[in-house]
Amino acid sequence: MSILVSHLSKQFGLQKAVNDISFQVGKGEILGFLGPNGAGKTTTMRMITGYLAPDTGEIRINDIPVSEENQAIKALIGYLPENNPLYLDMYVKEYLRYVARIYKIDQPWKRISEVIGMTGLSTESHKLIRSLSKGYRQRVGLAQAILHDPEVLILDEATSGLDPNQLIEIRQLIRDLGKEKTILLSTHIMQEVQALCDRVVIINKGIIVGDGNIQLLSQNLSNAYRVEVTFSRPVVDITLREIRGYIKHDDAGVNRYIITGDESTLNEAIFDFAISKNLKILEMSTLRESVENIFQQLTTRAS
Repeated sequence: MSILVSHLSKQFGLQKAVNDISFQVGKGEILGFLGPNGAGKTTTMRMITGYLAPDTGEIRINDIPVSEENQAIKALIGYLPENNPLYLDMYVKEYLRYVARIYKIDQPWKRISEVIGMTGLSTESHKLIRSLSKGYRQRVGLAQAILHDPEVLILDEATSGLDPNQLIEIRQLIRDLGKEKTILLSTHIMQEVQALCDRVVIINKGIIVGDGNIQLLSQNLSNAYRVEVTFSRPVVDITLREIRGYIKHDDAGVNRYIITGDESTLNEAIFDFAISKNLKILEMSTLRESVENIFQQLTTRAS
């Protein structure tokens, strides 16, 4: 197991930022690490990288304990922090050469050229970092994180500031890296999670409220089913409550409703309801749980 987090806690003053969390990430797995602002994501990632000491608990990378004093463990980790600190008065190649010296990389210019190509920095590599757009600065941050070919990548908002074309390229790079490496990816972009991640861990108020693939989390949320239906005419709210197994509904447009119910036969119940009210069903479809829905349900129901 590449990353093992066991009973990890961290408190700042009276605030419990991380509260007794445990999870693990295997080699070749891309884990999405999700949570609202202030949930404890960045604090956890800093502890995993050894930049912040936990109050209690243990972290292991390739079965080696992580600590602030253990410099050797940091050679196994590539880290792109959320705020992506860079030396703005350095040129891109100059900065990467500086990072290569820190890691004592053999044949540094060969590796620098490889990473520049991988991250799409070829046309910008001769420029001052200060002159780069936010998207290209993100690429420089990603380049420094992978320069020493680490076994574990910790990426905090790695695709922030990228335009749609850049997103496609960087997503593919992360997928390719994930075939060989362990990747912990924090993001607020839910499409990113569905496009990249094998599994998600959702944290809220310092505790883990969900851990699994999207389908498994959806099954574990509740026995609720959601159906989008368009009737031939409007239906008043109180009448919709007559649908068998009804839990709630949301208006989704003209004569269109998203109905949540607690029975797998919700479609049949809506059909029976329509017949009883002399309604025509113009359109009806069962909705799959999206990452957004799962995230919202897990982070709003947690105490």
